[in-house]
Amino acid sequence: MPFRRPLRTAAVVALLFATAAACGDTGALHGAGATPTATSPARLWPNLSPAASPAYDFDEADTETVKGVTVPGDDIRKVDPIAVVRAEIAANPGDYAGSRAPYRGTAERIDDCGSGGDRSKCPVLKPYYRDLTGDGHDDLTLGFRLLPTKMTAVRVYTVEKHRLVQVMANDDAVSGVELAGRSVIIRSPSELAGYEYRVQWTWDADQKAMLLTHDEFLRTGSRKHGVRRATPAPVPSATS
Repeated sequence: MPFRRPLRTAAVVALLFATAAACGDTGALHGAGATPTATSPARLWPNLSPAASPAYDFDEADTETVKGVTVPGDDIRKVDPIAVVRAEIAANPGDYAGSRAPYRGTAERIDDCGSGGDRSKCPVLKPYYRDLTGDGHDDLTLGFRLLPTKMTAVRVYTVEKHRLVQVMANDDAVSGVELAGRSVIIRSPSELAGYEYRVQWTWDADQKAMLLTHDEFLRTGSRKHGVRRATPAPVPSATS
């Protein structure tokens, strides 16, 4: 459900005063007309039995130590992003290895990320560094193309006890990614023209992971035709 901020009465009154002064008014307040009557939420099925199992698992609190990748001096900026993607490929052969693997193209093109390869075909995007966990140290937001699909993988890594730890993973058709505070915001195109999906992952200190805190379907006003969303969840990344 989209988040709506409450009406701030003081700000509205101040705006009315400012408008009146600008128009040469005497400063008196004017009525804005009738307002809708406030209604409390209607509780449905009050006798409904409690759920016997948790809601659908979005893997919000899943974390994973990246095997085979070291963090020199606990400085995440010294970690090779290409090595991180290679480690994921090695750890998930069902996704990346073999003719039937959905992302086999990523594994086939990873060598183009090296010095002797065709960098224009490298699936790994520019990494970004920002403190998302609030510990005073940079974390790594990494994105890479999931070939041959049109999806993008978005990952967030931090350093815990001298180890590189993945604290967020999102695969989706992606139209944009933003970092804001302790959050990663991912926008994905919709098949419905003028709308988009927008999910927000936010760092949770108790879970020591990025949690899916918002999942919205929003109007953008665009008249362009959308595309069908590839999966239920998100990117390009780069060095700041």
